[in-house]
Amino acid sequence: MGFLQFFFWKLQKTESNIEAPNLLDRSSRIQNGRGSVTAPAPQKAKAPEYANRFENVTYKEHNSPVSSVRVEGIASTPVGNENSGPCLAPSCHRLPPIGSLTDITPPNDMERESMSPLTPKISNMTPVGGDVIDIAHKGERSGSLQGDNSVSNYHNPTTSVPNLKNKSWTPPSYVISITEMNKLLQQSRVSSHQPAPKWSSIVDQEILLVKSEIENAAIKKDTSLYWPLYRNISMFERSYELMEKVLKVYVYQEGEKPIFHEPSTILVGIYASEGWFMKLLEADKQFVTGDPGKAHLFYIPFSSRLLQLTLYVRNSHKRDNLIHYMKDYVDMIAGKYLYFNRTEGADHFVAACHDWAPAETRGPMLNCIRALCNCDLKFGFKIGKDVSLPETYVRSANNPLKSLGANPPSQRPILAFFAGNPHGYLRPILLDHWENKDPDMKIFGPMPHVKGNINYLQHMKSSKYCICAKGHEVNSSRVVEAIFYECIPVIISDNFVPPFFEVLSWESFSVFVPEIDIPNLKNILLSISDERYKEMHKRVKEVQQHFLWHAEPVKYDLYYMTLHSIWYNRVFQIRTT
Repeated sequence: MGFLQFFFWKLQKTESNIEAPNLLDRSSRIQNGRGSVTAPAPQKAKAPEYANRFENVTYKEHNSPVSSVRVEGIASTPVGNENSGPCLAPSCHRLPPIGSLTDITPPNDMERESMSPLTPKISNMTPVGGDVIDIAHKGERSGSLQGDNSVSNYHNPTTSVPNLKNKSWTPPSYVISITEMNKLLQQSRVSSHQPAPKWSSIVDQEILLVKSEIENAAIKKDTSLYWPLYRNISMFERSYELMEKVLKVYVYQEGEKPIFHEPSTILVGIYASEGWFMKLLEADKQFVTGDPGKAHLFYIPFSSRLLQLTLYVRNSHKRDNLIHYMKDYVDMIAGKYLYFNRTEGADHFVAACHDWAPAETRGPMLNCIRALCNCDLKFGFKIGKDVSLPETYVRSANNPLKSLGANPPSQRPILAFFAGNPHGYLRPILLDHWENKDPDMKIFGPMPHVKGNINYLQHMKSSKYCICAKGHEVNSSRVVEAIFYECIPVIISDNFVPPFFEVLSWESFSVFVPEIDIPNLKNILLSISDERYKEMHKRVKEVQQHFLWHAEPVKYDLYYMTLHSIWYNRVFQIRTT
């Protein structure tokens, strides 16, 4: 009997000695739309100390101004108490119309609600709304390419912004660079601010043992993985291996369709990630358990896209009802089961791709692990706890890998390519500076529609670098599209946390350009040597396996990588009583 098996056997022998306190009895305001629950009968809560836990939660109106976001300082020693949570209230902007539930496939450049004002590059010590961001410098990360791709060689804080007629340039508040994000991730591993569980559980002890195993992982052995892509290949392999052996997920059966348990209508378009993840997890027989007492994680199976389509009142410019609907759901499961209150939601998670998901999952869900496509540090995304969910533009529900394939480096004559509608403040600046200005820079507005989007795909497959410029939100399906077609992603989106950030070394296969450096874009790309470009292309090709949906999940694919990142962050954020 191995050490892990003996440990878990010993824990199971003593599990009956662990007693859980009673919790508050809340009335159920959301009916079960899925029939009877196969899990053990829920225990009703009685402890009065939890009685007012959510009653005092308040929400800002949709048109309230965005307050300053407080970002905790990073120091060379662990930081103490966490600052109060950031304001998540978005600015008031035009909202997209509601489509039919039977026809919700958006175009490639679907208009989004604007939530992110422009943000500039900051120094290591910058006042933000009265607070100070202190970024400490630590060691190099493994797997990074060295040398000539540093955009800092061209960064000039005094670079003038194009003078656009009838277009406004909003002064930025702050920018967290990719290097500074790495420091935030390191700090999150040292000091977790998740609430400690109200009482101990066997699953906590299992996770703590797993954490020790990951931290002391042996040298890598899986030759199918290309080690330069990862922050620490040994830790990733060990974590993935233990996930396969240990992880159990409980899926709440409560919730009415179509908002809950209805993935089939969102398997195409730019919100497809939340549909595919829900579909595959609810059918998973390896990780899903019907016994919540054995679960390490709890999945809240809602669709942020279908929540918007179902409940948003057209032209109201308000979504308070969406926010309160999710709060009511959490109140219901917290009153019906023991588990949410035990950790204050720290072992619960959602996977949501609509732009409004950060707002819909605030309040009592802020402690949950939120796998979000709209992963904007300015609006409360927490590195090390939350997960950046890839936004994937799926064109066929029957074949999510349709049109996969690309040209080799020798058949990519275009230096850089972008095409899209001028959503948000950034794209008009990109277009004003580069559209039809340079034969090497194929920068366009919306391209003429051709069946199958052939012209757009041909450009991506024929370009060395694909520009992934933010629209209204920081996220863009172009990041995954570029990887899909083996084009180096050039990410121009300040405060965007790239997918699977806790595992992948993004600087090794992509280029990050601060928004203020758009005028220097060509120089930045030309500074990358041909040798380095070919190595980056190889890495993009290798990392591609992590960004593919399959009807039947394949090891290391997008489904398993999403689940792994949720698991990985839970392992490193867990606290003991």
